[in-house]
Amino acid sequence: MTRRWIPALLLFAAVATLAGCSTTRVVEGQVQSFSTLAAVPSPATYRIDRLPSQQTPAFDAIAALAEQSLARAGLQRDDAAPKLLVQIGVQAGTVPRYDPYWPYGPHGFYGPYRAYGGWYGRSWHGGWGGGGLWRMGEPTPLHRRAVSLVMRDAATQASVYETSAVHEDVWVADPAVFGILFDAALTGFPKPSGGPRQVRIPFAPPP
Repeated sequence: MTRRWIPALLLFAAVATLAGCSTTRVVEGQVQSFSTLAAVPSPATYRIDRLPSQQTPAFDAIAALAEQSLARAGLQRDDAAPKLLVQIGVQAGTVPRYDPYWPYGPHGFYGPYRAYGGWYGRSWHGGWGGGGLWRMGEPTPLHRRAVSLVMRDAATQASVYETSAVHEDVWVADPAVFGILFDAALTGFPKPSGGPRQVRIPFAPPP
């Protein structure tokens, strides 16, 4: 009698696991930061310094996500009297996923990186989406999302903080995932641990 319940229990557990996976994910960001700050600047104010390529309404959503992360890091936006000038950048693209059985090797004929948008330096290009088309039978590419922040002293123009976060996965949730990456990039501000590090942040994708 007891054994008859085992398949049902296993099925219930599998359904519960899938349900949990559909509502909460963990975004793993590869983060690297550099700082000359000994403490949070006083006053802890900033202004986002948009590049010419970022002067579009399409970039407003990215700027808003960066502002929310900067606030969680203890900084306040003050365009009139900023202590820091903050440049932000984002990258969106795809990278091939390695498959030893794919006859054209790990990168096929496309090379090691394919992107439909991205940054060059710290500029902004493109919009949202899941990349372009790939050849029939080729392994599904990974979606690559990355952010960067560079902070400069508003009085001296000296760069005082630089950080970036990169995430690659088979799924994508634009633009919300960029907010998670901004949080990851600002982990430890203003005195982050040295060297590259992995930051894991729970994320509930929007319905």
